[in-house]
Amino acid sequence: MIGHLLFDLWRIFELLTLIPTLGMLAYFVHQYVVVNQLTPNYILVLFIVTVLASVWALVTLFRRKSVRRSAIFVGFVDLGFVGAFIAGVYLLRFISKANCTNFTSGPVSVTVGTNGVSGTNGNSFNTNKTCAMLKACFAFGIMNCIMFFITALLAWLMHRHERDVVVKETTVRRRSHDSR
Repeated sequence: MIGHLLFDLWRIFELLTLIPTLGMLAYFVHQYVVVNQLTPNYILVLFIVTVLASVWALVTLFRRKSVRRSAIFVGFVDLGFVGAFIAGVYLLRFISKANCTNFTSGPVSVTVGTNGVSGTNGNSFNTNKTCAMLKACFAFGIMNCIMFFITALLAWLMHRHERDVVVKETTVRRRSHDSR
């Protein structure tokens, strides 16, 4: 019972990390489609894996009874997604060393006027949106590798504790005697 609950909770956590990844990668795919260019492999592979993993997570979450009956198959498919996410993260590995933010500091000035004190801060913080979104997809991909591995283990645990019901059939022959 606790294994089924843990499996469902991990699936929900997977969906919570797959949905933002799907949105960010769909944004990139759309940007390349609009300008009629080919989407780079590092975006396309992770996008396809995320779409398939999202559908798989939803199907297995809503069809709990079939997951119990075919827990070994669900575990192997989850391991397949672990490998696919590893491939997607590997293709996106260049973003791990990128610096997506820029912080500059400048002079601070304070002015005392008739309406009170006002000041300006010379500090500025700039973020490269593309870099930050790719880095977030990279991090979510690593998280999904770990989560799909955990759900594969939980599926195999559910299969181990699933009891097979054996029904023993017996036939009873009754003889009736006619008095004719």
